[in-house]
This record gives sequence, C-alpha cells and structure tokens, in this order.
Amino acid sequence: MNKAVRLFCPPILLPFCSKLKSSLKKPLKIIASLNPEFQDLKLYWNNDFAEVLENWGKNNTWNEIQMIMSACDGKILDIACGTGKTIQILDKFNNIEVHGFDISDLLIQKAIEKGIPKYKLRILDATKTEYREDEFNYSYSIGSLEHFTEDGIDLFLSECSRYTKRCAYHMIPVSRSNKDEGWLKTKQSFFNNSDKWWLDHFNNFFKQVVIIPSKWEDSISIGRWFVCYK
Repeated sequence: MNKAVRLFCPPILLPFCSKLKSSLKKPLKIIASLNPEFQDLKLYWNNDFAEVLENWGKNNTWNEIQMIMSACDGKILDIACGTGKTIQILDKFNNIEVHGFDISDLLIQKAIEKGIPKYKLRILDATKTEYREDEFNYSYSIGSLEHFTEDGIDLFLSECSRYTKRCAYHMIPVSRSNKDEGWLKTKQSFFNNSDKWWLDHFNNFFKQVVIIPSKWEDSISIGRWFVCYK
C-alpha cells in the first residue's frame, strides 16, 4: 500500500482501503466491446444459455406476443426462434401457423424435442434466409436484433421486409438514458441505443414504424416493440 495512505489513514481503516484498492482492479460488469464488428455467437451453442431461453420472457414479452398474435392470421415467422418456446406458447391460436428459424442447430434440435414439427423449423442466418417474398403475413423477433452488428441489423431488416407481407414486430431493449450508448457487453454483446437510432434503421425498410413500450426491463435498458408496417 502507498506510504502516504499508511501515514494519514487511521489504522482501523487500512483493511478497508486494501479491499477498495483490489476492487477497483476488477472489471466492470458492463463494458464497451472492443470490436463492434463481430457478434458473440458461441453462446447459441451453450446448453446453459438454452435453459435461460426457456424462461426469459415470462410475465412480460411472452404475454405481449400472445396479445399481438391473437389478432393476426395466416402464416407467421418467429425470427431467431431459439428453443421454440414462443412457438410452443402460440400453438393455442388456431388462426395462425407459426414457423421459426435460428442460426443454432442445437437450439433448433431443442425446439424439435418440444414436439414442434420439423417442417416448421429451419437452421438459417437472419441476414440471408431462403424464404420466398411475402411468404409470411406477419413476423416477429424478441430480444435478438440488438445482438447483430450494425451492418447485420440492416441485412436482417432487409430480409424481414422481403418475406413479410403485412407487418413485423420486433422487441428490442433501448437505453434507459435514451442516449446512444453503443456496443456494450454484459453476458453478450449488444447495442444499447436510443429510440431514434433504431427508428433510423427501421425507416429504411418499412413505410411506417410505431413504438410501443414493453414490460420487459433491466438495470440499463427498457423494452420497446417496434411495429413495422409494409
């Protein structure tokens, strides 16, 4: 410890000062990613992460997507569907037929194990899919788009606009400060930016975009549904 600290700090506080010094060396839980040009993809082949996806949207986004889809009809696409939990939840609605895809074969296999028919599932990259133009009346993504690079976001939205006939719904965390905080990393890298930043991207691919608050939130972000009309 620094000699000046020992001279002027009361002895009773010396252990505290030592702990403080060591704590300052620990990395922050939220850090700026050094390279925003690459996604964290390994997590999508992790069984523990797959378990997290089984409960992620309870009492917030899963209730919201049910309300949204109850008023829709026809063929629907779940973008980056993960383990298929949302598809399973929406199975109660006879007015829709929900298909899904994900980049992870591990997550898709878990969706198949849930009993979701294989013909409704594909292993695809959201930036370059194989779906036909206007194949789906509606599409949605939940907590996915923010994990793409900025170029990836535009490719994702371009594809979404191409295969979606009527309207797409995207739930995204935006910064509580409503400032562009950039590419951050907690357990996974993601953009934590303002409503406007996201609108600028969405407006390049959809005629009209409406923002609706979601009940989802955490310590640095709040949820937003971006409702995108063709």
